[in-house]
Order: sequence, then C-alpha cells, then structure tokens
Amino acid sequence: MSATKVALVTGGGRGIGAACCRALADAGFRVAVHYRSSAAEAEELAAKLPDAFPVRADLALPEEIDALVAQLKERVGRLDVLVNNAGFNRNGLTPAMKLEHYDEVAAMARGTWYLTKLALRRFMLRQDAGRIINITSVVGHTGNPGQVPYTMVKAALDALTKSLAQELAGRPILVNAVAPGFIDTDMTAALPEPIREAILARIPLRRMGTPEEVAEVVAWLATGASYVHGTVIHVNGGMYGG
Repeated sequence: MSATKVALVTGGGRGIGAACCRALADAGFRVAVHYRSSAAEAEELAAKLPDAFPVRADLALPEEIDALVAQLKERVGRLDVLVNNAGFNRNGLTPAMKLEHYDEVAAMARGTWYLTKLALRRFMLRQDAGRIINITSVVGHTGNPGQVPYTMVKAALDALTKSLAQELAGRPILVNAVAPGFIDTDMTAALPEPIREAILARIPLRRMGTPEEVAEVVAWLATGASYVHGTVIHVNGGMYGG
C-alpha cells in the first residue's frame, strides 16, 4: 500500500476537475486523474503533478468502474479522497427531449453512486477513514430551463450526500457536497453574450467564479473540515445561499 494518501478525481482532465487535481496535489495527495474521452488533457495534467497518474473509465458502464477500482487497488492499494466531479448534460426543453437523452444523463448519476459504493467497500470502510466530495450545482437548487435531467441529477447528488452521511454515522468517513454557481469554464464561455450578461446580473459579485475557487473548497474538505459532514457548500458569488 502506498504511504502517500491518494485522491481520485472523476472528470479530472479539464475545468473544475483539473483545478481539483492541482489543489489536491498541492495538499500532498497522489492524484488519480480520471477521464472518459479527454485522454490528452488528463495525461498532460498527470505528467505535471507529482506521482499522479491518469485512469480511464466510462462511468455509465459498471464493468469499467469495476476495472477502475481494481486498477487503483493494484497500483496504490488505497483511496483516501473521492471527488465525484464528472457529469453529463443534454440541453433541451422537456416536451421535446427524448427518453434516451434523459437516460444518458441518469447513467452518469448511477455510475457516480456505484463508484462511491465501491470506494467505500474496497477502501474507506476497511481503512476506517476517508472523504467523499460530490460536485453538484446551484441549478440543483434553483432549477434551470432546458436542463431538467441535469438539475434532477445534481439535486439527487445533494440527497446522496446527506443520506450517506447518516449511513456512515459513527465512522470517520466524511461526505460533503460542493455546489458551484456559474464558473468560468469552456461550458460557460460558449454561452451567448446576452445570456452571460443576464447571469452576471444575478450574481452579487458581478463575475463568474473560477475553477480554482471551487477547488479551494474541495481541498479544505479533503484536508480539514473535521466537523463538516452531510453538508452542501455553495460557491456562487452570492447568487444563492441555500
């Protein structure tokens, strides 16, 4: 077993996930940078972080999650922090959305649950220690037109956080969620300017957040915050207070 604590960040190759990988590496963790399709980004990032390594899995496929966990077991033998950051979205108004589009979004949520289950059974319960941090979203609380499946999934992750914290009562395994608001990523950069301006008008700080500002909170939950459990922490510039 590796003597260095290990963190797995799903969707770690870009955006908020990449910022979390960098912040956790700075905090002393050996980071497993998960990706599904962004191999080049994940491999480049892992090469820049001390002892980090990329791992691939399609979280919609249970057999690939099994293989991912087996790889972690063989390579490092432990998992101290799981950051469930990977997500998937299909935009569309409800009357026009196809069932398969909903299923694509929901499959990612199922995979997050399954990976969390395996992380607990194979590592954290045996170690009697660990941190699980779910990256959710402000829209899971406020709603967002054209994103009903996505908002449902993000709200469900907050519910997973609270329920799992209760299941783990008495064990030193902490579960929390971080709900970013509108963050300056490739996704928000693609928004038309009128929509961006309307969003900024709703944010008291009058700017988008940065991935690093979300990662700061994730690193704090991974390393400190010893009495923070079953909580959703909002990082949105004052847009929504919970």
